[in-house]
Order: sequence, then C-alpha cells, then structure tokens
Amino acid sequence: MDLCIEAFGTSKQKRALNSRRMNAVGNDILNTAVTKAAANIVDAKGVTALIQDVAQDDVQNISAFLPPCNEDADKPENVYKFEYILSPAEYEALRIPAAAFVNITPEEIIKKTQDRSHCCFVLEELKFLPTNEKSRDHKARCLWFLDTLIKFSYQKVIKKKYPMGPECPQVISRKLMKNFTSLTYNNNSVQNLISASMKAKITAYVIALALHINNFQIDLTVLQNDLKLQESRMMDIAKAMRLKVSRAKGLPELENDQNHKLGTLSLPLPVQKASGNQRKRKKMN
Repeated sequence: MDLCIEAFGTSKQKRALNSRRMNAVGNDILNTAVTKAAANIVDAKGVTALIQDVAQDDVQNISAFLPPCNEDADKPENVYKFEYILSPAEYEALRIPAAAFVNITPEEIIKKTQDRSHCCFVLEELKFLPTNEKSRDHKARCLWFLDTLIKFSYQKVIKKKYPMGPECPQVISRKLMKNFTSLTYNNNSVQNLISASMKAKITAYVIALALHINNFQIDLTVLQNDLKLQESRMMDIAKAMRLKVSRAKGLPELENDQNHKLGTLSLPLPVQKASGNQRKRKKMN
C-alpha cells in the first residue's frame, strides 16, 4: 500500500505517508543522536524541522511565516513596515546591482521580456519607473530584490554558499540563507532546504514587498504565476495577510487574458477567519 501511495497517491496521502514514517523512525533517530556529539544536534533539528513542515503544511498554518503585522497601523504602509522586509544595511547593498534597473532603456525591457530573464511582475513594473531620481532608485532596488527572492524560491536544496551568483551582495545572500531556508542533516552533512513552509514565507515577503512597490494593490495572479504556485495556496497566504481579494481582468499582454485576482491592503484590516481545513481537523480530533 505504501509503495502504491508513493507511486500514485495524492499529495495529501504522500505527506501522511512521510509523516507516519518519520514518527516510526523518530525514536531510533533520537537515540542515535545522543551518541553523535555536535552532529546529533543538527540531526535532531533537521528531523524536527521536517516533521514541523509536514504538520504545518497539512493544516495550512501560514501565519507563523508572515512578516510582522502591525494591526494598529494608521496607514497601509505601516501594516508591514518596509524595514521588516529590508534592513537599512540590506537596502544600501542593493544600490550597485539595482543600477542596471535604474538605467534600463525601453529596448532593454523588450529584450528582457522576450528572454524572460526576469519575472513578469518585475518586467511590467520596469515599464513604469518614476522619473524622479530618488524614487526611481528606490523602486529599482525593491524590484531587484523581489526578482532575486522569486528566483531563489525555485531552488530546493541549496548546495552553494552564494546560490544567487557573484552579482548578489553577500549581505543579501546571507539574508536568503538565514531567513528563507531550513537546516537539515543528511548524508553526514548540513544542508539548507527550501521546504514548503519556507516557500510560504518567501511568498508572504514577496507579497509584502510588492504591496510597497505598487501602492498597496497588486495582481496576485501575476505573482502566483511567477512563484509557480497553485491559486488556492496563493489565496490562502494573501488572506492570511489580511488582503481584500477581488477579481479583475488580466493585462492584455499576459497569456490567456485570464481573470486575475487583485489583492488590496487597506484599513481597517479584515477580521481573520480560520480556514475550513482547520475547522474540519478540530472536529475530527
């Protein structure tokens, strides 16, 4: 039965199988860890992190991975404060790599769109960079980091010290590794893993930054496609961040001209509701 689930089961069945196997071997792993000195701590943390990821993903416990939310904010920009997304040192480090966006020409944007060298959200926003020098530089830095964060989310196991290449400032590389990966221990080595929970966290921070970029109203469908997420997952995260979701016609140049979902951050914040899955799980318990 387990082999059938591995080969043909649904994602939910596979997660349950993995969870059951982890629980079955948990005691052996912990007993072995006691005799392993420094490696045992990493091993225990890795197993714990993986078990937590399975459980949290199963009940859609997204709130633990959201940026700090100021529910008493007097204006939208203070709900998810910019400095919670990028510290002053990180923001300063973006000046050099973002210079390419500051000085970009319409011809270069067309070529980048054809090459798909950046995500759709960024390519669209590059068409509307402000003419004011300071505002243009600020938006360029935000777009460069957002693009890097989305590309980082495509990875699974991080094997390089600087996974985004030499052009990415070290302070940004350290931020990605520290804040958006889980440590696990496998084959006698420590690995950085982008788990389901870390993907949710990346998505939440992408949404928060995109709101600051685009005056607190964003096309969630564009970001969903950029992040390669299912619509239901994107909507769960957006609603957990207290966005008001509405329908809107997609941009004409986007494929299929599909109906898009807009996310708006406005005050007062909507009351947060428990998901249907959580209510069902409580009844089962």
